[in-house]
Amino acid sequence: MKHFPIFLAVEGRRIVLSGGGDAAMAKLRLLMKTEAQLTVIATEVADDIRKWAAQGKLRIIARAMEPGDALCAALFYAANEDDAEDARVAAIANAEGALVNIVDNLEDSQFITPAIVDRDPVTVAIGTEGAAPVLARAIKADLEERLPTSLGVLARIGKTFRHAVDILPMGRKRRDFWTSFYFGSGPKALEAGEHAVIPALETLLDAHVLATDKQGSVDLVGAGPGDPELLTLKARNALDKADVVIHDRLVTGEILELARREAIIIDAGKEGFGRSMKQEDIDALIVQHALDGHHVVRLKAGDPTVFGRLDEEIEAIEAHDIPYRIIPGITAASAAVANIGQSLTKRHRNSAVRLITGHDTKGYADHDWKALAAAGEVAAIYMGKKTARFIQGRLLMHGANPSTPVTIIENVSRADQRIIATTLVEMEPTMTQANLTGPAITFYGLAPRDAQANALKLKEFA
Repeated sequence: MKHFPIFLAVEGRRIVLSGGGDAAMAKLRLLMKTEAQLTVIATEVADDIRKWAAQGKLRIIARAMEPGDALCAALFYAANEDDAEDARVAAIANAEGALVNIVDNLEDSQFITPAIVDRDPVTVAIGTEGAAPVLARAIKADLEERLPTSLGVLARIGKTFRHAVDILPMGRKRRDFWTSFYFGSGPKALEAGEHAVIPALETLLDAHVLATDKQGSVDLVGAGPGDPELLTLKARNALDKADVVIHDRLVTGEILELARREAIIIDAGKEGFGRSMKQEDIDALIVQHALDGHHVVRLKAGDPTVFGRLDEEIEAIEAHDIPYRIIPGITAASAAVANIGQSLTKRHRNSAVRLITGHDTKGYADHDWKALAAAGEVAAIYMGKKTARFIQGRLLMHGANPSTPVTIIENVSRADQRIIATTLVEMEPTMTQANLTGPAITFYGLAPRDAQANALKLKEFA
């Protein structure tokens, strides 16, 4: 993020603009929505700008800009549509302490003006750091359609009532009150007119003051393999409402960014044969926060029902009569097999697929190696990086064909995903040579559909 988004207080402060043509008018149409004192400096000024000055919306200085013109200005816009003149006036404004924007010159500007959806006092600012203005306009158009014009009216009235709501404790109770107002009683009251909104707020506040404390709850949520776009709508809604998010090590930062800013984020990560928070400590965290009345999201990479120790957490939750629900996610095997152009099952190839783990709580996991070694078997091996040689040895020992295809997918669905095609006999040393640092899933019995192209990737590890 090269530009940090903020909302600058400009009420009663100076904003100076140098220029009097089309670029200046475009900026002024936006700036006139503020309560700043606007000054336009230009030798030639468009008729519309003169009309705005006559209406008292701005002041015109009909000459070229000089030193002293930007003193005490909060913001300065260079909109002369002339590179040399814009550079000259920008240098003056910069020396006099104003933040400077040069229209259509991102590199030399100290700030940028985003696309804005105006539902005063609700304002949505959309910026792309100059990379994609067309995209910003498309997002703006979409939000304009989605946000009712009445939203600003409700926000203005709600602002006058905020002191009364201080009677409610910070956190969930206060948030529930405002949610009920903006998405329930507020719009209904506004249908009868603005005069009906304050009585509706008073009635709603009485109901929330008298309401008993809500019991905490737990959502056991699958975060998917890592790509935020693979998160389910239910999972996104749960994150949006969570008071506490307890996540495992493999949940990506992009997904954690979707949680409410006020939510408590707790890393309960585990690593095979490495650092680990004890399961009983995780259970205790979930239970304690729920007993404190919080909406807890236990966020697990992939699907919580697949090698997620879900039952242990459910048993701890049920022991304290805490309500919960399970929100499944896309497991790594489903996302990974899609990325190699295959399916987990196929007629005349395999009518079943095994999801197995490379290690469990006791160490290397044991399986029915003889059945797995049979021709045509397919298995998705989770947590198999450090147990690859053990798995390879067991399969070969039980008669598996050494040329059985093996595919390793690191960082499934993420931008840095890697696909490595090999065979059982070369499974090790391939995995060691690949220097895998991210989470990986191994397919035994499946090659990428474009096996030849992916096999070339092996050369970098040779």
